[in-house]
Amino acid sequence: MGTVMGPVLLWLQDVVAVVVLKARRTLLQATILLCVLVLLLWVAIFLYGSFYYSYMPTVSFTTPVHFYYRTDCDSSSTALCSFPIANVSLLRNGKDQVMVYGQPYRISLELEMPESPVNQQLGMFMVRMSCYAKDGQTVTSVARSAMLHYRSSLLQTLSTLFFSPLLLSGMSEQKQYVEVELFTDHREDSYRPTKGAVIEIQSRHVQLYGAELRIHAHFTGIRYFLYNFPLTSAVIGVASNFAFLSVIVLFSYLQFTWGGIWPPEQVRVRVMMGDDTRLQQRREEVRRRIGSSSSLKKKSESGSDIITEPAESAQRKGELETLGTVSPVDQSSTLQDSSTVFEASTEELSGLTLTHRPVEADAGEAEADDPEVEGAAVKDSRGQAEGSQVPQLTDTTLRHRHGPQSI
Repeated sequence: MGTVMGPVLLWLQDVVAVVVLKARRTLLQATILLCVLVLLLWVAIFLYGSFYYSYMPTVSFTTPVHFYYRTDCDSSSTALCSFPIANVSLLRNGKDQVMVYGQPYRISLELEMPESPVNQQLGMFMVRMSCYAKDGQTVTSVARSAMLHYRSSLLQTLSTLFFSPLLLSGMSEQKQYVEVELFTDHREDSYRPTKGAVIEIQSRHVQLYGAELRIHAHFTGIRYFLYNFPLTSAVIGVASNFAFLSVIVLFSYLQFTWGGIWPPEQVRVRVMMGDDTRLQQRREEVRRRIGSSSSLKKKSESGSDIITEPAESAQRKGELETLGTVSPVDQSSTLQDSSTVFEASTEELSGLTLTHRPVEADAGEAEADDPEVEGAAVKDSRGQAEGSQVPQLTDTTLRHRHGPQSI
């Protein structure tokens, strides 16, 4: 029983060790993947927030307008000594420009006016606004008319009776808000951005509680979508950034793990052998044949055998002379036949060698070195002298050694 349980326990121990190792590896990989996904999500949210903050201009800008006028005149009437005028800065916190280039803006002035008899008898009055640049030069100027809304005496009496509790408690006042639209579609000049504006009310009898300058941007295109649909645009922007970053991380992982996604590029090499090279090879081949036949002749004469020069030597000499007088026309006609094309990969180029060696010359050299073959060579030369036909030799053989095959 113990002999049976021993191997089983060892097998169970090995299985448990393998399972624990795989579980630890899987848990580690899942943890790393989760950390990478959280990091990518955080980077995607940060990129979208940075884009939104840099791309979206100020939606609305409101600043109080404080009018001032001259008081050095001797006037006993209710008229002012000068027109009320105010200088308003159009910079946020004194540094950042409120209006950006290319964005249309609507600029309006809101006046808080009491329903006094003076304002009711005032009628129409003019409001003028002049925008200036950093150097103080006026960039744009506009003037608009305004007046208090008309209310009859009966309507005023009924309104006073109805809102008397609120009026008596101070929760309501008899006043009107008059909004004067100065610019409908104002666009900034990129060369001379606006730094401030001068607002002037051209009336010496106007009475005001206060005033505010309001600048509101009219968004179009992507800015309109970002402003009116902030949640949808945020989801789409973060998802797009997350997908883009995920693709980059995936390609980087494949590059460092597998060494690349695409196979190594194949290289084509074209080796052209010109006419001069081929002719030179054929000359060398004929000279080797003549040299081998001459050596055989000398060996036969040293053995007291008289032989005549074979007809093959004369034929080879004529071939050599013919090769030396090849016309350029014949050379150009064999250009296509003398070109050799090789296509190989990068790994195969290092192992590619070309050797141009005539087969018959090798055989002749082997016969010259081997003493046992000399007798057969002499006999063969005697047979050729007696009129036997010499077999025609083949052309130069192009042999190449193949390099290692690319995987």
